[in-house]
Amino acid sequence: METPVKFFAGRGSRDLAEKIARSYGIELGNESVIEFADGEFEPSFDETVRGADVFLIQSTVPPSDNLMELLLMIDAAKRASAHNIIAVMPYFGYARQDKKGKPRVPIGAKLVANLLIAAGVNRVMTMDLHADQIQGFFEVPVDHLYSSTIFIPYIESLNLPNLVIASPDMGGSKRANTYARFLNSEVVICYKHREKANKISKMLVIGDIKDKDVVLVDDMVDTAGTLSAAADLMIQEGANSVRAVCTHGLFSSNAIQRIENSKLDEIVVTNTISKMYKSHKIKELCIAKLFAETIQSVMQKRSISSNFIC
Repeated sequence: METPVKFFAGRGSRDLAEKIARSYGIELGNESVIEFADGEFEPSFDETVRGADVFLIQSTVPPSDNLMELLLMIDAAKRASAHNIIAVMPYFGYARQDKKGKPRVPIGAKLVANLLIAAGVNRVMTMDLHADQIQGFFEVPVDHLYSSTIFIPYIESLNLPNLVIASPDMGGSKRANTYARFLNSEVVICYKHREKANKISKMLVIGDIKDKDVVLVDDMVDTAGTLSAAADLMIQEGANSVRAVCTHGLFSSNAIQRIENSKLDEIVVTNTISKMYKSHKIKELCIAKLFAETIQSVMQKRSISSNFIC
């Protein structure tokens, strides 16, 4: 007998979850959330999940409520006798806390992994982790999807005559090299020194960008300080155009205003995070089909690597 498959959405990712379910060919399951006056909440499934492979779709941003809601949904599915529980986390919150950068700080990504496993998850599916080694924090399988499958065809469609791929910092050089190798282009890197989180004191470009059409590649855009500063610096140094592709569009603080005032031609993100964008410079690409195809591969016990370009 074939194991039934059911999709449920957390409140933070309902729009994306509906698109993933539609691409997969099923309807979202029915669930509800009771909210108490003090801020506590209790999610519940309004249909049976007994014996089913349950996919719980929730990006954990903002991390506190959305992560807690996901953990409660996992616990509810486990106690309701689900066969397998898969946490689909298009954006994995706390991923920037992947190591101890200084004494007496937590490793938040490892703690989140421990919480998910303790709650009862059997598999995790996510996209473009801030650090690949986070996969090793889990004792269950992690399916790591790459947005390059979405972004590379888009970059190719632009037909930029003098394409150069750029990394906004040293940490993203591996990602930039992967794109450049596939697109047969050069790579440049921005070196930056931070005074503190989200504040840059110094930046310089390593590589030739004069008369080039630069595409900055990053896993996320938060306050847009780095991308805006990099774009402005590159135009000053003779670049023909500068645009950015970033998987996760957090757009915190005054990010939108920074982007509007910057030399960026456009910034392209995916819909891992539900946002309303008030800027003509921001373009969103949908990753629902990619997630649906990956889930299909997992359910049919096929390799998922064929779903990705690089």
